[in-house]
Amino acid sequence: MVTTYIIIFITVVISILALSNEEIFSRLKFNAYDVKHSNQWYRFFTYGFIHAGYVHLIINMIVLYSFANIVETRFQSYFPGKGSFYYLLLYAGGLLLSIIPAFGKHKNDVFYNAVGASGAVSSVLFSSILLYPTGKIFFFFIPIPIPAPVFGILYLAYEYYMAKHGRDNIGHDAHLWGAIFGIVYTLALKPGIIFLFLEQIGLK
Repeated sequence: MVTTYIIIFITVVISILALSNEEIFSRLKFNAYDVKHSNQWYRFFTYGFIHAGYVHLIINMIVLYSFANIVETRFQSYFPGKGSFYYLLLYAGGLLLSIIPAFGKHKNDVFYNAVGASGAVSSVLFSSILLYPTGKIFFFFIPIPIPAPVFGILYLAYEYYMAKHGRDNIGHDAHLWGAIFGIVYTLALKPGIIFLFLEQIGLK
């Protein structure tokens, strides 16, 4: 969990600084127009280290903390000496890939902004579902444990629907594409995982 602790620490520190300093927040947020027209490509990553508020920050970090141990531990077991590096690539790739659809849609919209680590966190969450499908997930205040694969299907369906029809100012595209990246990336690293996954959920 060392890598995750470092990510959480850096994210919390930068988020707190940005929430108390409008200039820092403005420089780090994802603004698709500035990325395209001012070549500020660094925003593809820095936006994930700031958040819209403390609740947004806390939720993302709690979810990351809750599922990162599964991924970090399995990666280190499967890839001795490279596990932490591959885990960092999962997180960084989630940040990058989850925001690309929004960039395509809004690159000429000066008013479009996005912040938060949700895409990267979704990548870690869905990698953990693939690696540990027999796990149970408690969804916020619902006291009933949901089997991880069932939660995954419901989550993907909800985020897909909301990305198409939602008007709640939440980056559902980022959640959806982050989740997809987490699955594809994990399978690319360890293709045999799919057979273990199917076996554990009783489909093989």
